[in-house]
Amino acid sequence: MAAANNTPSLPDHMQPAYVDRILKPLESRISELLDEFCPSSQGAERLNDIKKLVVNYVVLQILTQTFDPNLCVTPRPKDLAHAEAWVENYCHDSSIHLGGEPPQITGLAGHGKEFYSTLTHIIADIVPALNSQALSSRYYGFVTGGVHPVAQAADNVVTALDQNVQVHLPTTHSISTVVEHHALSMLRSLLALDGFQGKTFTTGATASNIMGLACGREAVISARLPDYAKTGGVGELGLVGACMAAGVREVQILTSKGHSSLYKAASVVGLGRAVVKIWGFPDTPWVLDLKAVERELKREGVASLIVVSAGEVNTGQFGTSGNAMKELRKLADRYKAWIHVDGAFGIFARALPKVDRFAKLRERTAGLELADSIAADGHKLLNVPYDNGIFLCSKPEVMSQVFQNPNAAYLAPVASTSRSGTDTEIQSPLHVGLENSRRFRALPVYALLLHLGRENMGEMLARMVDLAREIAAFIRDSDKYELLPDETGADIECTHIIVLFKAKNPDLNEVLVEKINETRRMYVSATKWNGENAVRIAVGSWKVDVEEDFKAVKSVLNSL
Repeated sequence: MAAANNTPSLPDHMQPAYVDRILKPLESRISELLDEFCPSSQGAERLNDIKKLVVNYVVLQILTQTFDPNLCVTPRPKDLAHAEAWVENYCHDSSIHLGGEPPQITGLAGHGKEFYSTLTHIIADIVPALNSQALSSRYYGFVTGGVHPVAQAADNVVTALDQNVQVHLPTTHSISTVVEHHALSMLRSLLALDGFQGKTFTTGATASNIMGLACGREAVISARLPDYAKTGGVGELGLVGACMAAGVREVQILTSKGHSSLYKAASVVGLGRAVVKIWGFPDTPWVLDLKAVERELKREGVASLIVVSAGEVNTGQFGTSGNAMKELRKLADRYKAWIHVDGAFGIFARALPKVDRFAKLRERTAGLELADSIAADGHKLLNVPYDNGIFLCSKPEVMSQVFQNPNAAYLAPVASTSRSGTDTEIQSPLHVGLENSRRFRALPVYALLLHLGRENMGEMLARMVDLAREIAAFIRDSDKYELLPDETGADIECTHIIVLFKAKNPDLNEVLVEKINETRRMYVSATKWNGENAVRIAVGSWKVDVEEDFKAVKSVLNSL
């Protein structure tokens, strides 16, 4: 099959011939460099592994540095169709038949493919069908961050050395757990959450929400057990046994317009989706109604978990303020409730520069340090690669009660002392989290925080907010669009990184998301607000250029 008839529309840097011209010479040049700089004692197999690693890195740089992702934030439909056909029907030999109809052979190829042929297939077939969410500052869908270059470089190391960060053995095995400890400690400091001694990385805020509910379930039921010291809690007795022993007939989750992952987490931890109760106000549904919460907390035989939304997913608005959190803490202590914060992206408003224009956001996130647990996403505003979530807990002993691995001598805890002799209080991650097998997620976070520091992190986050506010102000003043929700009174200083809006023309509003995304100059998410279609823009990339990106967004919206 001839490739020439069907591939001219691919970008030049993705043409098979171009790729081959780059990849093939790399092998000999890399071999020369390795001969010069690496000892021959490394062995041919080891040198070959290094060679492939370098080739992979160079290919990555070709893909990310040789084109402007803002010109095509999403792939063309024909590129998606082309890739799907080839992935589903890829041929069994080592040839790459680009263009034309793919062979109708399914299943795993018997002989495999040569290394460079596999890379060519990935670059020429699959890459054109992927979006530019990590590369473009104008990917505004799904509250997705980009990938900062220093985090990307660190993640290459993570893949190359593939540490399983599970047991803390810093003097004999790996420094990875120490790096994780310090990455999380720096992150706590950035967010002014130093009181949270329990900390771990997860796959994302969904997993962190599961952990928050699991810890909350353990704590609120254990607090009602008459002989907890002897019997243990839910982790030992199980949910039914612990509830019976504690006289608990119901466990409820109280929140305001919670994220859908909260319902998933409630199901996973055995409480059930039906126990999630929404107590917001009619005119501001994201704000937690403390009087309603108190009525629920007073119910006899009922244990309660309270989930605060720090960044509602459609509006970006916050469920509490500083005074509300103080009152909520008093209620939780009085009625033995657990406070969990879903702060996937909103928690990072605490790291914004302390200047007047962010004063209202500081007030909305004040008091979150009074919670018992917090979920956050690193792969959103922190701009580290997927998958990266954070879980913080003010009661680390509860984490151990829920997530410990008992009866495994080879996983026994070791003394938490570093080679220098300092007491680090580092627990083996597999005893305080969901996973026993864990990617070295901490390294990109460590690299990013070390590289940027507090001031530059604040500046990066500020640019996101400033762009969102420019867009919100434009929409508020537009004759064509309406800024949502109406309940905010169009107060731009309440805007964090999400802008919600609709077209005033009902016909345009029905197709607005589709029309915007068809331009491929930006990408937005569809949602609903008060039963009507709405558009959500979520700004989250480290690449944000407020002036240039606003100009592009304004141009797209004015053209429709």
